Order: sequence, then structure tokens, then C-alpha cells
Amino acid sequence: MSGYRHMRGQARQARRAGMQPMMVISPGDPVPELALTVISRWAWRYRSELAPVTVALLVAGAGWYAHAALRDWWPVIFAASGSAGCVLAAFGAKLGMPARLERAYAAATVLAGGTWVTAAAVAGPSAAPLPQALGIGTLVLSVPWWANRRRRSKVRVERAIAAWPDIARNAGLDGSQVMHAVVDLWGWRARLRLARGQTITDVTAKIPALESGLGTQRGAVRIYPTPDNLANRCELRVLDRDPHADAIGWQGPSVTSIAQPIVLGPFEDAEPCRVSFLRRHAILGGATGSGKSGGLNELIANLAACRDVVIWAVDLKRGMELRPWAACIDRLATTPAEAASLLADAVTILYGRADHLAAHGQREWQPSQSMPALVVVIDEYAELAEQAPRAMKDTDTIARLGRAPAVTLVAATQRPTQKVMGQGAVRSQMNIRIAFRVEEQRDVDLVLAQGALRAGWHAHKLNAPGKFLVRSPEHDTPRRARAYLLTDNDVTQAAAQYASGRPRLDPVSQAALASTQSRNVDNTDPEQPDDTPDPESTLLDALSAAPEQGVSVAELIAATGKSRRWVYYRLRELASAGRAVQTTRGLWRAA
Repeated sequence: MSGYRHMRGQARQARRAGMQPMMVISPGDPVPELALTVISRWAWRYRSELAPVTVALLVAGAGWYAHAALRDWWPVIFAASGSAGCVLAAFGAKLGMPARLERAYAAATVLAGGTWVTAAAVAGPSAAPLPQALGIGTLVLSVPWWANRRRRSKVRVERAIAAWPDIARNAGLDGSQVMHAVVDLWGWRARLRLARGQTITDVTAKIPALESGLGTQRGAVRIYPTPDNLANRCELRVLDRDPHADAIGWQGPSVTSIAQPIVLGPFEDAEPCRVSFLRRHAILGGATGSGKSGGLNELIANLAACRDVVIWAVDLKRGMELRPWAACIDRLATTPAEAASLLADAVTILYGRADHLAAHGQREWQPSQSMPALVVVIDEYAELAEQAPRAMKDTDTIARLGRAPAVTLVAATQRPTQKVMGQGAVRSQMNIRIAFRVEEQRDVDLVLAQGALRAGWHAHKLNAPGKFLVRSPEHDTPRRARAYLLTDNDVTQAAAQYASGRPRLDPVSQAALASTQSRNVDNTDPEQPDDTPDPESTLLDALSAAPEQGVSVAELIAATGKSRRWVYYRLRELASAGRAVQTTRGLWRAA
């Protein structure tokens, strides 16, 4: 006893000195209770993993009780277990078991347990071979339980909820709480109650810290507003696996009228991304290889299925992208001159329809098969700005005035800078912004409007072709979607299928075009034809007249009056066709 008092004295001295004393155990300390507490906490933490053992113990207890008190009731026990198994197999989806295998596993477990209890009621739980059967059955049925992904996800969610106060404090969101959480096919989502003064913007800015605290992969956390749109609520979504990891095949058009919202692809929660294009201009932006052209093909495929819309298109890559849709496109421009003429005619139709609406006291053009809307699709808009700068004025007019007459502009480009989009109203009038992967963070604001990057629209983090973010009147939250994949065979089949049902321009638009053409013919002097030099012909003539060593690019720029980029683009095109050769650096001649 004197030794024990000495140890207690040392402990008091250590505490006075600010040191951590050694644990002192007196003869009366409840050591067994301490061990029981540790074991209980361990069992509670791993209660999900130990669930098969717990069920086995309950089954053994039920068998003992049935043998002692309900021995003559074994037929009822067997019938009840069989009925319960059948109910689980048939209606388990309503009890939180959506997968068929999960329902089958639950039914098999109930039937096995009920059969064992029935046998134990008759023969006794210790009668051979019932103990051995219980042990082997427990081991066999434990394997699917331990391997189940949803079960493991639920365990991770429960532990994340338990640790949320520490995670939130370390992430700078102290005071936020998890209201409830749900496990789904791709991961789990939780509804958060934010502390006073916190907003969804604060949570979005803390996404990297939350990913670190939750132990997820980079880019696995999403933050969305709740359906009730409360300022102090948000939804936290954690993806265990990417639902958009694989390409999603196109299943056919989603609309039959331009008045219906077009499904561009599924969001990460499998909800379809629906966007209405009637009376709205759209811009598709993204780097090379981001799937921008695939998204444009999907849009045209849906428009081709609509019998109340006429499609005009501009493809200055000589039609490489859009020519497969030629059967469904009423007018396709593949040169700068054709593009300028097409856009000028679109403006003429716009004014003609506006005059018609004003004369009949109407405010909007209502698309139908006999009076279709007009959609002008421009691929690689930057090339149009470079090669046909005068046509930019017409695109500006369409962007400003095309809504009511149902003349819509859809532009696809890599970087929609103010220089590319012109100095007018084109970019500001784009109601629909679709951003595929961009190379630089600053490009996010170029495509999705100023301030999008700060608000969480991280298009630079999209990691697969076809993934996109859409910003439109229906979609003001940065939710990732993936466009359906149209193969070359899909494009060929769709173009052939819908070519026969394509509408033609309405009489009002045709009359407007005819009137303009008539005025142009009347104002032309046949004895003085237009001798304005064609840049294409001028370039070919200069290359043909070049000496053996070639002509310089600077001289070609001066001769054609075009930009250096235009000249280089044409030279590469002619070289590919075998019509021009580069004799030395900066010098060219005809082949």
C-alpha cells in the first residue's frame, strides 16, 4: 500500500509541473469495465461489418426460444419465413433494395434463417448438424454482404456524417450540419444546413478542402442548390465513380418540333439536360478535341427531326463537318462568298418576316410546317470573322433582331473573344452558353459569361470529350452533362431518314428573297459587269505568275488584300490539294 501511495504522490507532482502523468491503476479500478467500453465502441464502429454475426446470434436465440416454447408451432414458423422471403423478392424495391440481386439475397437469407429456426424448434438448436449448418451458412451469406458496394458506401457515409463537424471546421465551414444523406448508384448525396452567414458560394469555394476532408478523389465533390432554393441550404454530392466515364450512344432525336426542349445529354444524376432553342441564340465553345463538333452534330440531328424548322449552315472548312447533313440542310455555305450571301439573305428574311408580323398585328412568328423557323448554324465562327469580316454585321443584326421573327443563330468556336465575335451584340445576345472543355481558366468566362469561373462553372476541369456545362434560362447551376455520341453511321442514317420530311421556306420569306434579288438585278448595268477582284482568283494568279524561286507571303497579302492568317490558310489548303508548293521558307509558287 505504501508503494501505491508513492505512485499517487508522483502523479500529483507531475500534474503540478504541467506534465502528463502515467496512468495509475488502483486495486479497485474497474479494468474489466474499461475493456468492455473499448470493445463496445469497436463493435459499434464496425457494426455493419459484424452484421452477419449479429444476425447469426439472433437466429440461434430464436431457435433456442422456439424449441423451448414454440416446438409445436414449427409449421407456422416455416410458412411465415417463406412468406417473408417471397414478399422481399417481389416488393423489396419499395423497401430500399432497388437492385434485383439485393432482393434475391435478402429473400435467400430470410428463407435460410427461417428454415434453420424451424429445424431447431423440432430437434433443438444443439442437435447435429444444426450448429455446423449455422456456422457454414453464416460464412457463405456473409461474403455477398461484405462485398456489396452500396453497403460499403452507406458505411462511409455514416462515418463521414459522424466526422462532419471536424471536416467542416477544417474546411472553414464551422457550424454547418448534415441534415440527411442518401446513397445512390454513383455515390452519395447529403443535404447541408449552413451556419448563419454562410451561402452556397462559400461552400463551392471550399470544394478542394471538402475533397481532402472526405478523402475522395479530386473532382469528386459537387455542390448544388436544393429544390426549395433556400439560401442557407445546399446539396453535397460525392461521386464514387464517374457516371460519364464512358461515351453514351445516341438513341435518336428527342423532339419533333423546335418549340420542344432538346435533350442534349444526361446530367450526372441521369436527369436529361433539356434546353429550348426557340427564339434563343446559342454559342458552343470548347478546345480542339473537347467534343464541340459532336455536340453540334447532335443539335443538328434533333433539328433535322423537326418539321417546323429550316436549317441553314456555314462550314468554312469546305464542308468537312456539316456536309454529311447536306440532305437535311436547306442551304450550306462552304466559302466566304457563299457565307456572306447566306447571312445577307437571312437578314432579308428577318426583315421580311418582321414586316409581315407588323402588317398582321402579330408580335412573334409561330413556327409550323408551312411557316417554319430558320436556324443558321455556323461552325468555326472564328473563320467567318477572319475570312468574311463584312458578314459580321449581318450576324450582329440576326443576334439583335432575330428573336421575334424566329431567325436563330447557333455559333460554334474555340474561343469566343470579343475580337472573334465582333464588336456588336452577337456574344451578349447568346441566351444559351454551352461550354465543353477549355484550355485556360479565363476561357470559362469567355464562353459562359463574366463571373462564371468564380461562381463554380469550371469548364477547364472537364476531362472527357463530350462533357459540357450549359448556362441558359433553364440552367443556372454548374451541373456537368455529357452529350450523346453520334457515330458517322448514325449521322448517315439520320440524314437519310429525315431528308424527305424537311420543310421549305415559307411564302413570306421566299417573297422577301425574290424582292431583294429583283432589286439587285435592276440596279446592275450589264455593260459594266462587277470587276471586283476575287481574292481566291487573285491568289492563284499570283502563284501562277511567280518565278521559279516563288513569291513571298508579304506580296501575296498585298495582292489579295487579305490577312496573313487567311493567306497561310489558303496556301496550306492549296498545298494539300497539290496546287501549290513552298520553294523555301516564306516563298510559294503554283505546282
